[in-house]
Amino acid sequence: MNTSFLFDLLKTPSPSGHEEAIQEKWLTYMQTYVEDVTTDLAGNAIATVNPGAPFRILLAGHCDEIGFMVKSIDESGFIYVEELGRLSPLPALGMEVEIHGRNGVLNGVFGANAQHHGGANADLTMDDLFIDCGAESAEEIQSLVAIGDPITYKIEPSHLRNNRVVGRGLDNRTGAFIVAEVMKRLASSLPEVCVQGVSTVNEETNMGGAYFAGSALKPDLAIALDVTFATDYPTAEIGRVGDVTLAGGPVLAKGAPINKKANEHLLQIAKERNIPVQYELTPRRTGTDADQLRITGEGVPIVLVSLPLRYMHAPREVVSLQDIEQEIDLLVAFIQSLRPDTDLRPLIWNGR
Repeated sequence: MNTSFLFDLLKTPSPSGHEEAIQEKWLTYMQTYVEDVTTDLAGNAIATVNPGAPFRILLAGHCDEIGFMVKSIDESGFIYVEELGRLSPLPALGMEVEIHGRNGVLNGVFGANAQHHGGANADLTMDDLFIDCGAESAEEIQSLVAIGDPITYKIEPSHLRNNRVVGRGLDNRTGAFIVAEVMKRLASSLPEVCVQGVSTVNEETNMGGAYFAGSALKPDLAIALDVTFATDYPTAEIGRVGDVTLAGGPVLAKGAPINKKANEHLLQIAKERNIPVQYELTPRRTGTDADQLRITGEGVPIVLVSLPLRYMHAPREVVSLQDIEQEIDLLVAFIQSLRPDTDLRPLIWNGR
């Protein structure tokens, strides 16, 4: 597993709708191992192995991260923001940010009316936040940034104890990374099926990348790779939110949207390889690219494999490198076990 590539992705800003820089790095990495790499009109990055095989798998992990957009600039040069994806305004207070403007990156810090003055309290909203870049007028800022420019937290990834990583936007640059590592291994040992690995865009805002990918590639099976809530921290209510731990292995989804046959086969492969797995429930929707992939074309069977993650959509998130490695191993073994005549119908009816 190439952790230096993972850290390179994590250091690359990729706010939803502005993923070009990270996609270029993903494609450059893939081109070393896979001959067939391309892009589409949504901005997805696509790598394909064994393109002529009749059974087609789409492996999708989104590369976009949550962030902000410049919404307005007041007369003193303070910037107000719109959120990109769902996030709480409270953790933003005092956080350094980078505004990706027309003339490069502009540094700033999130501020709000002080708690002592009745501002920074529990009912703080995004409208109460502003970014201070040290400017003294609107004109000064307007020469550097424009309405709609993306904003990300200024945070570098780093290692924690016990093989854990902390950083910004692990949701879900880790998914795009896992897609790349799976494709790299499959390219050196071709499966009997066609596999199209996609680093998708826009999942945090509209899942448009998944729609474009599913509609154009027409897979027989789509495997969405995302993160899910780890609950192994103080105050987590296990009985309410489920039991998912870091270093407990990849997480398989169970629920109505998930193809039972593919899911059961994933579990079988995990048992054969002694890879621990955990479970999450998705009775109605998964809240990931899988939902959009499922309803493209004539309908696509889906499974969802997730990485346990602490502190989702906070400025800093935490994952285990062990879980990442085990997820890669599971996916490679699963895909290599599939055959061109694989039948994923939950019920095969031949009459009585």
